[in-house]
Amino acid sequence: MSDLLKRFEGFLEPSSREWQLLTQLDPSKLPQHIAVIMDGNGRWAQCRRLPRVAGHREGSKAVRAVIETSARLTIPVLTLYAFSAENWKRPATEVGTLMSLLEEYLRKELHTLQENQISFRAIGRILELPSSVQRELRDVETATAGNGGMKLVIALNYSGRLEIIDAINRIVEKGSQSPVTERDLSENLYTAGFPDPDLMIRTSGEMRISNFLLWQIAYSEIYVTDVLWPDFRPFNLLEAVLNFQRRERRYGGIRAASVVNTR
Repeated sequence: MSDLLKRFEGFLEPSSREWQLLTQLDPSKLPQHIAVIMDGNGRWAQCRRLPRVAGHREGSKAVRAVIETSARLTIPVLTLYAFSAENWKRPATEVGTLMSLLEEYLRKELHTLQENQISFRAIGRILELPSSVQRELRDVETATAGNGGMKLVIALNYSGRLEIIDAINRIVEKGSQSPVTERDLSENLYTAGFPDPDLMIRTSGEMRISNFLLWQIAYSEIYVTDVLWPDFRPFNLLEAVLNFQRRERRYGGIRAASVVNTR
């Protein structure tokens, strides 16, 4: 049995469809960074004639499943889009509930992060979040700082455009007199030090990137599924990774077999 399969013993049943997908994966070609736009909580609740908060609460189960599956796959970085800068436009009661659920989740899941040696980091304009949320985020970041496993990044009060603006302002504040390079900008983004996402997953079937990691996903493979986020489980993640491995990434080049010999 391969090391990859051994890491899923007790987590997945060998007779399950998830296990069958797992046996098809190439451990040497796993994404180094997976980014996820978690969409569809509201629609999930609406389809069941439930309040939207029920969708958000059910979505936390999908978060847990994706984090643990990614950690067992040994994905180095997983970034989840949890709350955008535009989400403040939602009703105050819904925003308040989201913040409460976030605090609750951080408190409950800290032990899971520790057990899986996952380090946690929040990105976005964190100082604009409620003070109680900021405190929970700092506590979890501090508690997991020494973990050497997967890096879990949660995007909160996040906007791709604002991230680029913040990066430019950091460069200006440093007083650089040289022309700004791609490297300069990358080193001043919230995600500085992390590889750019190889794979970006969007749930609920929407064909847009919603202002998420605009700079970083320049060459990311995008995978869209109609599955609503609360229904997203290990099978769906493994399916996305297998789809990623079947693609040919050329970064603007062409396949060697397509090059015509002109001599």
